[in-house]
Amino acid sequence: MKSLCVYCGSSFGKDPVYTDAARMLAKEMVARDIGLVYGGGKVGLMGVIADEVLKLGGAAIGVIPQALFDKEVGHTGLTELHVVQNMHERKALMAELADGFVALPGGIGTLEELFEILTWAQLGFHQKPVGVLNVNGFYDGLIAFLNMQVTQGFVKDRQAALLLHEASSPVLLERMQRYVPQQSTKLQDALAAQQLFK
Repeated sequence: MKSLCVYCGSSFGKDPVYTDAARMLAKEMVARDIGLVYGGGKVGLMGVIADEVLKLGGAAIGVIPQALFDKEVGHTGLTELHVVQNMHERKALMAELADGFVALPGGIGTLEELFEILTWAQLGFHQKPVGVLNVNGFYDGLIAFLNMQVTQGFVKDRQAALLLHEASSPVLLERMQRYVPQQSTKLQDALAAQQLFK
């Protein structure tokens, strides 16, 4: 894994532990020679992880829509900055540039990006690892909700298992680097189930 797309908040959050976690993830990535791909902002945890990667000598590639860049939230000190037309182009390019995906704590946008890329994995559109860094139990509720979706029959165990989650950056990155893609996808499962009812 040579590049990692990190989704995270454009805010810092109320607890300094989130900023510390962003810096620790940056440190682990640079130590493993993994470049950063992210949303191109200079604010909140986005700015923290990009600045830390750069400070430690790593590569940081940002992808930001023109509308956000025009609001002066774009990070102009990156290794590369791609200014695109809209959010759809942003997410597509980030996915293309990255070998894996991690969500740090964040808000609605972070969750939207995480679940879109997880959906793409579920459908077999990519076979890259997807994880959350569960800092301070931030994602406990989300993980519990995903497990509830399994028990209620909306998500299969192997689909839920596509979302890796660890509280520690080194452990999460190690799991992602050892990740072996699944062969079956939700689309294949749906087609197989359809055959059963014919």
